[in-house]
Amino acid sequence: MTRPRRTATPELEPDDDLPETGPLRRCAQTRVRLPKENMIRFVVGPDRRIVPDLAADLPGRGIWLSARGDVLEAARTKGGFARAARGQVVVPPDLVAFITAALTRRIAETLGLARRAGQAVSGFSKAREWLVAGRAALVVQACDGSPDERARFLGGNRGQAPVVMPLDAFALGAIFGRDHAVHIAVAPGRLAERLRIESARLAGVLGLQPETVNGTTPEAPPGEAMQDGND
Repeated sequence: MTRPRRTATPELEPDDDLPETGPLRRCAQTRVRLPKENMIRFVVGPDRRIVPDLAADLPGRGIWLSARGDVLEAARTKGGFARAARGQVVVPPDLVAFITAALTRRIAETLGLARRAGQAVSGFSKAREWLVAGRAALVVQACDGSPDERARFLGGNRGQAPVVMPLDAFALGAIFGRDHAVHIAVAPGRLAERLRIESARLAGVLGLQPETVNGTTPEAPPGEAMQDGND
């Protein structure tokens, strides 16, 4: 008599069924516990599709993954989502590109909120004035700005505030009503912290250092260093 084959069930960690409380979450792919701000939450939709939950506020049991492109791709191609969801799921084939676009959009929207609230200024002179006076909790610089120009802006104040480079000069300029913008200072508060977190997550997804997002930062030719327009 042939015994029926038993379907293998995913091996679960002891805390897999614990409520999502506290500052740490376990990555469903690497099994490493990390702060929530370094991760991306997903939920399973009614149609068994994997839905990114960047704000971490959708109902349902979350699937947490480290905010790294290689981890996201491994979970997509090697069954990490299915194991965490304990069943077959549909994962978007362009998951990393989708997450990249969504994080970029969140950063632009948050920076726009900061500008409208008077919590962010652009332009070499204005932004540097905030930085020197200690009014800047975060510096946002264009990822395609001249490295020499970015270093000149920071000057002896390097390290006084975190520096992120999530967007190019054209995208930053559009937020501030300019042709382009290279230097932005953001005041302390919830929006500055959100910008820092989202920029770091975007850098991780793109496989870059947290302070260098959206690709390399090519050096401008001599005499053509990009500076803020209408400064």
